[in-house]
Amino acid sequence: MADIVHPEGRRRVVIEEVTPQVDGGRFPVKRTVGETVVVEADAFADGHDAVRCVLRFRKEDAPGWTEAPMQAVGNDRWRGEFTVTEMGEYRYTVAAWVDRFLTWRGDLERREDPEDIGLALKIGAALVEAAADRAPSQAAALRRCAEAMRDDRDPLHGRRLALDEELGALVARFPDRRFETIFDRELRVTVDRERARFGAWYEMFPRSCVSGGQDHGDFRSCEEQLAYIAGMGFDVLYLPPIHPVGLVNRKGRNNTLTAGPDDPGSPWAVGAAAGGHKAVHPQLGTLEDFRRFMERAREHGLEIALDVAFQCAPDHPYVKAHPRWFRWRPDGSVQYAENPPKKYQDIYPFDFETEDWGGVWEELKDIVRFWLREGVRIFRVDNPHTKPFGLWESLIAEVKRDCPEAIFLSEAFTRPKVMLRLAKLGFTQSYTYFAWRNTRRELEAYFTELSRGACREYFRPNLWPNTPDILTEYLQFGGRPAFMARLVLAATLGASYGIYGPAFELMESAPREPGSEEYLDSEKYEIRRWDLDRPDSLKDFIARVNRVRRENAALQFDHSLRFHAVDNEALICYSKADLALSNIVLVVVNLDPHHVQSGWIELPPELAGKEGERPYQVHDLLSGARYLWQGRRNFVQIDPRAAPAHVFRVRWRVRTERDFDYFM
Repeated sequence: MADIVHPEGRRRVVIEEVTPQVDGGRFPVKRTVGETVVVEADAFADGHDAVRCVLRFRKEDAPGWTEAPMQAVGNDRWRGEFTVTEMGEYRYTVAAWVDRFLTWRGDLERREDPEDIGLALKIGAALVEAAADRAPSQAAALRRCAEAMRDDRDPLHGRRLALDEELGALVARFPDRRFETIFDRELRVTVDRERARFGAWYEMFPRSCVSGGQDHGDFRSCEEQLAYIAGMGFDVLYLPPIHPVGLVNRKGRNNTLTAGPDDPGSPWAVGAAAGGHKAVHPQLGTLEDFRRFMERAREHGLEIALDVAFQCAPDHPYVKAHPRWFRWRPDGSVQYAENPPKKYQDIYPFDFETEDWGGVWEELKDIVRFWLREGVRIFRVDNPHTKPFGLWESLIAEVKRDCPEAIFLSEAFTRPKVMLRLAKLGFTQSYTYFAWRNTRRELEAYFTELSRGACREYFRPNLWPNTPDILTEYLQFGGRPAFMARLVLAATLGASYGIYGPAFELMESAPREPGSEEYLDSEKYEIRRWDLDRPDSLKDFIARVNRVRRENAALQFDHSLRFHAVDNEALICYSKADLALSNIVLVVVNLDPHHVQSGWIELPPELAGKEGERPYQVHDLLSGARYLWQGRRNFVQIDPRAAPAHVFRVRWRVRTERDFDYFM
């Protein structure tokens, strides 16, 4: 067996189990500007010598490291933290060393024999003098201390001097780090803007924004709906593809194979004679019209998100100009998209194994660069799991390097590990399985995983109760209470959520056929004329929920989510707290849209206090009602026909840092 050679045998500290890190540091963790990165590590040495540990961090382009002390939390575990203040990428690592002076002081505290103390003080004086050599500005003061420690006349006085906290702090400022150990990897943090963490999205088909006698909406008519959307409190307006729609194999209403002369086709069948991914559908307007629309949206506090659908209609210009970018079947036709039994004859996927794969990658990157130049900063990416992982890692890294404010939402309803991999590769946010988690046990298990599991460091959920492709059974049969309950769940379980409207606020619930999640008369295949002023619309309720989110910092983060016991499976109860603990929100939702449900909820002492303490107030932010509670167990009763949920703000006592540990 080969000899094990240690290049520097005097480095005695071992550093292990540094967290957070994703796949051994292969991928970065994620934060937004102003958030804290809490770093922990195991750091220990042989024997009983004292160890000191520091956290090192820097913005990637900074010339040197900043250091923060790490505190021992037990069992050789250390904890430190730093705050990220700018978008971009940060790096961090851990350094530790044996502290001879701290070790010596610990020994001195246990010595009682004056003769023994006198000898020990001479050893300590040498350590203080060594610190003086490392501290020119404090050298004189340290040498005076060392001289006093050598005075044999009063060892107990010397002992008191050596154990003085000021001396200890002064020596600690100038440690002997010649034999320090530095963790063998520099770990990374990707820092995004706040919208990556918190926001409410609204999806709308521009072509359905018809005004007056229009047959097809355009960007000008879309401007008329901006006040409506902003009035509900949304932050992001997401548009399905705005490009020309293919004519060849165009789908008709309800996804029929034969389109009528007036059928607009699916926006996801991108490309026609009028252009491809860098063009605007002629009936929507021009690029100049789109720029004007974005400016008007900004005036209403809305940011535009565009769909990125890397696929082509059969008559997309790419098919003729670059036939090698597609797969050809033995009969001489191009392979269209399939997900058996579903067939998408109006869509051609790219062949990412073509010999010209580099050309495909470069062109797809250029599509994103084109819209970045037009001012778009948020992209919802369609089916990213059907494109190479390497493409996304490369594309997102290049975009974020030049435009760190860019946000990419992954629309991937696929296998869990694939969804997680896409998030690791750089997607800012991700769709989830929320739409299909209906029971209390399902919701608790799933969101505990998202908020407490390892994926919390890089997977940012964006919760959607419906999409143009997803009309769940719960919404089909639950009526108005079901839509309200799913809205509250999405908006409070997740700091980021979205709805497909106006189908959601107008409670569109008819499926194409029994057992289907496809909408009857789906807006994907036809232009819908929505009555936004319908008296039964949920727009006012949605506005109230979004206002609650904006006014309560607790709902703007995901990591503090905690579930609480309820003695009725039809009720779910959970809380969130903001980082300063000045704001705690408690949510109770009736998951049964048909019946009144009641039960006793049980809160932990961190929320409710100890038994016998004074009552505390809970304020329902949806209804305005206030209740006086006491103790850990309290009764709730929810009639879904009135409002299927309580969103309480809890007010009862001053919080302490120890309470905050509960939400960590």
